[in-house]
Amino acid sequence: MTSSKKDSNLERLPSIIRGLRSVPDIDELLQRLTTAAIDLTGSASASVLKFDKSTNSLRFVAVPWFWQQLLKGFLVPLDESIAGWVFSNNKSQIIRDVTKDPRHYKAVDQATNFTTSSLLAVPLAYKGNTIGVLEVVNKAGSAHYTEDDVTILEILAFYAAMAIWNSNLEKKIQNVRDDFAELDRLKSNFIGITSHELRTPLGLILGHATFLRETIGKEHREPVETIIRNATRLKEIIESLTDVDNYEAGVSRIRQNSISIPRIIRDVISSFQDMAASKNITLNVDIRDEDLQVEADANKITVAISNLIRNAITFTDEGGQVSVTVESMTGHVQVSVKDNGIGIPARDISNVFDRFFQVESHLTRRHTGMGLGLSVAKSMIEMHGGRIWVESVEGEGSTFSLLLPLRPPQTESNQSAFIT
Repeated sequence: MTSSKKDSNLERLPSIIRGLRSVPDIDELLQRLTTAAIDLTGSASASVLKFDKSTNSLRFVAVPWFWQQLLKGFLVPLDESIAGWVFSNNKSQIIRDVTKDPRHYKAVDQATNFTTSSLLAVPLAYKGNTIGVLEVVNKAGSAHYTEDDVTILEILAFYAAMAIWNSNLEKKIQNVRDDFAELDRLKSNFIGITSHELRTPLGLILGHATFLRETIGKEHREPVETIIRNATRLKEIIESLTDVDNYEAGVSRIRQNSISIPRIIRDVISSFQDMAASKNITLNVDIRDEDLQVEADANKITVAISNLIRNAITFTDEGGQVSVTVESMTGHVQVSVKDNGIGIPARDISNVFDRFFQVESHLTRRHTGMGLGLSVAKSMIEMHGGRIWVESVEGEGSTFSLLLPLRPPQTESNQSAFIT
């Protein structure tokens, strides 16, 4: 090969690599790469062998089309082949006369009815891992492989190794996604079946317990109240599970009406006064604008805000403070619930809205709950086109905030748009 021809082949490499980048299928990419290796080194054939961990050998994954059936599933031992030596030592090898090399694995020639005379093999290595070998054989005109050939093949080998590595990584990622999808399906089925099966007996328990409360004497009222309170809590858990699952499945429905956020805040605050008083927690509210109307489902917004306030009271020690602020924020209403409780570790902030997530471990937690309240609040707000987030410092407290779009004021021009 003349010097200009060598230079020409090296100059063609970038263009060939760019062409390979557009090939999404790894098998086709390796096939095209062997064709490029044959062309650029002037060889009779080329092949890509990948390490097979289960057999501790090399397996052909790309060969010329006329050998594909013959070498499909063919294994090359590491300790009885030149390719195996290249793989094990992570070093390129030029063999000018394979008949004089005892490492030559003759079984491949016998299977293909081909005679290998000369050979160049380079390792497929990426990120410190050797994953296979790229070979070319029988340089045209009985010529010897050169250092330029080694350079060309090593560049192609690096690209092949990177492609194989990325393909394996993508398969692992897809397998994980498939596993998560299956777990999510099983979870949804479990929640659906469990919620359905629990609703009827729970309804009967609540119904009979409520009836008993009205008919029995005072001496038995406390046990019945305990039954009603805990059955109601179970009902809330089931509804929370169903709400989040329906939202994630895209089947949630909202009944929009014009609602007053200040009015909802006051109602919710009133319902939590006893809970706050039981821990000697001061519950403050600061409504900075009374005219804050939104188009929303009142029940769902109430649930979201209630969960934020319940969470704040739960994770605030006795004698602490919880403050709720309502204000207008450029076309939106912002509700912030601030406490001076235990706070959230920085590592956990990104997970607090995940279903079943608990900041405290099951071994150290002091507070009850299933980790559903915040995930329910998030789903309730997001289905209204809003946003919810948290800012927290461990040991100092947390501020949970939500943002909802305000209902635009009904001007004459707005009203006329609906007149036909």
